[in-house]
Amino acid sequence: MNNSTPKTDTIRLALDWTPNTNNTGFFVAQQKGFYEENGIVVEIITPEADNYSVTPAKKLELGSVDLALASLESVISYNTKKNPMPCKAVAALLQDDLSAIVTLASSGIASPKELDGKRYASYKARYEDEIVRQMIRNAGGTGEVQLSYPEKLGIWDTLLAGNADATWIFTNWEGVEAEMAGVELNTFRLADFGIPYGYSPVIIARENAIREKEEAFAAFLQATKKGFLYAKDFPAECSTILHNHLPEKDRSGIDLQKSQIMTAASYGDKNSWGLMQRSRIQDFIDFLIKHNLENNILLADEIFTNVLLA
Repeated sequence: MNNSTPKTDTIRLALDWTPNTNNTGFFVAQQKGFYEENGIVVEIITPEADNYSVTPAKKLELGSVDLALASLESVISYNTKKNPMPCKAVAALLQDDLSAIVTLASSGIASPKELDGKRYASYKARYEDEIVRQMIRNAGGTGEVQLSYPEKLGIWDTLLAGNADATWIFTNWEGVEAEMAGVELNTFRLADFGIPYGYSPVIIARENAIREKEEAFAAFLQATKKGFLYAKDFPAECSTILHNHLPEKDRSGIDLQKSQIMTAASYGDKNSWGLMQRSRIQDFIDFLIKHNLENNILLADEIFTNVLLA
């Protein structure tokens, strides 16, 4: 008779931002015991612990985490920098792009072309500023925007305080916050201005770890999928679960259930959660290359895999 204790794998996950609706499935899977059922212990690491001084992708590179949330641009960037970190996106949290460039409606800036000469609060991501400039050009402007780089965790407040004219948000989070506060926004979605944006956020892993920890990562994703689909079906309960993990400043500023319902359709379903389309990723890579934002010729298969979702 085998009395050995079943193996338990610990996975350290770095979130891309302070806890928000996009992260709900992780906290649900943790609280409902889905990770435990799959033999996984998950440590969730949030950016406020170090005031975003080290990005999630950098933590992955340094080996302080096993998985990280990031944009697809980060995956491209880390694979193509001078000293690359071979890594891949292994799952997408959202099947739709819920991000947008926004301005305050009170500013009168009703089109990206009107951002010429205006102030854009940037997260200083590798391709971000040029993507914004290209959006402005595609809308008929020159792309001559003034860039500022506030502390990452304070960028949204910079816009609200009138110290910037535009920034990039998630409409299912800051957009809901703005609505609750009675702040009207003008919203510019990238796809509406010729930017074939990829997936964001995605779960990323080092390429060697995908091979070495394939079983543990697959178990993690299976439990995470269960968490996100549970959140889709039970938004009220899962809003309460998420609320307990929010920073104090975020606990009263947003209608979490509304945000959950707004996001739910973008989680996908039991057949599509996490999956990424090769063509969609390649279109974004080709856009970066066409506009000289990336000089390396890349194929989508080099930066993503769906193998752990099988």
